[in-house]
Amino acid sequence: MGRGKIVIQRIDDSTSRQVTFSKRRKGLIKKAKELAILCDAEVGLIIFSSTGKLYDFASSSMKSIIDRYNKSKIEQQQLLNPASEVKFWQREAAVLRQELHALQENHRQMMGEQLNGLSVNELNSLENQLEISLHGVRMKKEQMLTQEIQELSKKRNLIHQENLDLSRKVQRIHQENVELYKKAYAASTNGFIHRERAAVTVTDDESSQTQIRLQLSQPEHSDYETPPRASE
Repeated sequence: MGRGKIVIQRIDDSTSRQVTFSKRRKGLIKKAKELAILCDAEVGLIIFSSTGKLYDFASSSMKSIIDRYNKSKIEQQQLLNPASEVKFWQREAAVLRQELHALQENHRQMMGEQLNGLSVNELNSLENQLEISLHGVRMKKEQMLTQEIQELSKKRNLIHQENLDLSRKVQRIHQENVELYKKAYAASTNGFIHRERAAVTVTDDESSQTQIRLQLSQPEHSDYETPPRASE
């Protein structure tokens, strides 16, 4: 069976009331610690028993928590009052104007303006601030230049590698062209030789046929002698 619902009312029996107070107090303090740790909250817990005994817990300092609580309550009360709210915002505006004036004056002094009212120590302090600022600017500049140099070096290496690859491709294409030229030259030379051999064969055949025709066309030997010439 589940636990029955407890009626929230004062416990009449003193013993039971004391036991319940002890258990609930420990549980409440434990929950306050967990809330402060888990949620990064500033927690302050104050407990007075029925006998007037004090029990407390503070995540930081109880005094600082109480002071913060009182200040917050006063500000809330002032905000609830229209006149107090106007005064509050007037004070905030005055503080902001002072901060703005101080920043503007510091900026002019950094730019080398309105230095007449400054003492030697103040001028030395301003000079040190400017040197520190200048050193920071130079460091940032050197860092940016170093990064640019590294990037340019990477690009140069990539371009150099691309040039090497292109050079290898050009050499390979040149070698292929040379081999193709050799093959074409060898093929043309073999054809020329075959044509010469065919021409020589045809010439030899024609010569032999001419000899045969010459032999066939020789005159036959006559049976009569040539008559002698008449003497003058």
